[in-house]
Amino acid sequence: MERVRDLSELPKAHLHLHFTGSMRPGTLLELADKHGVRLPDALTEALVSGEPPSLRATDERGWFRFQRLYDAARSCLRTPEDIQRLVREAAEEDVKDGSGWLEIQVDPTSYAPRLGGLIPALEVILDAVDTAARETGLGMRVLVAANRMKHPLDARTLARLAVRYADRGVVGFGLSNDERRGMARDFDRAFAIAREGGLLSAPHGGELAGPSSVRDCLDDLHANRIGHGVQAAQDPRLMKRLADRQVTCEVCPASNVALGVYEKPEDVPLRTLFEAGVPMALGADDPLLFGSRLAAQYEIAREHHGFSDAELAELARQSIRASVAPEGVKAELLAGVDTWLHTPA
Repeated sequence: MERVRDLSELPKAHLHLHFTGSMRPGTLLELADKHGVRLPDALTEALVSGEPPSLRATDERGWFRFQRLYDAARSCLRTPEDIQRLVREAAEEDVKDGSGWLEIQVDPTSYAPRLGGLIPALEVILDAVDTAARETGLGMRVLVAANRMKHPLDARTLARLAVRYADRGVVGFGLSNDERRGMARDFDRAFAIAREGGLLSAPHGGELAGPSSVRDCLDDLHANRIGHGVQAAQDPRLMKRLADRQVTCEVCPASNVALGVYEKPEDVPLRTLFEAGVPMALGADDPLLFGSRLAAQYEIAREHHGFSDAELAELARQSIRASVAPEGVKAELLAGVDTWLHTPA
């Protein structure tokens, strides 16, 4: 049997990882016990069994159920020590999977009530990121994400806060939650504030909604990257636009299948996007609920889409190029990709 190169040793950047969703299952169980939180039975059973919960978010009821599980997990993060543990462990998991750079996405509003307010919450998160980066050697930065389900004025407040902390590790501004709710243009002012402050624009689009969702992110929010973006594969002209502008799609194959966006791993249009020249950065999204981390996304590309090691190396390069890592860090990681590819399996 032909030996294959270890994908956990392939240097890469991780650009789509949500804060609470990065948690280890065992950590969530311990924090729930520590704080006396009763988790939903479906979530507890999944955490204990090691099998991700059954999810399907292609209708509003399914999305609500997904959000309920996510909110239950988030309610267990109550102290600065909890935040520090989550971030350190997320960094450790990324290092194990070959990541040399992580941009973790968070809405600090979610943690503000238990951490003393919005500003203290973001400062706790940024301090935890600084500490984890020093302890693990992983380059780490933060994307502040607004919630599409909330009022656009809330997004403007977050954008101003994100810009205020651009010198403390905030590098981008995102927009998450159900893209079928609310128009991208409603958040255009928030993204303008972020861009004017030098932050990357990285809204979610083209996951639960179609190609028009991706176009809206480009036209209304001037996206540098698209969270997910897989539905662009339905529209050749849109794929050409993404390729020509080198707008990277943060594609999360395991998440797409877990949420019912596609039925099977081989249905995720990785090959279609890749061959159209659309840059991609594979991401784990929410490993806590979807059951797989970063290297596993590359395994999906290899096993279900026939990506060769040379093509997997190119995917890793695309993730590194799309990151906001310093040029020296990018150069080191790109050299590591070449070394991985040219070292016999």
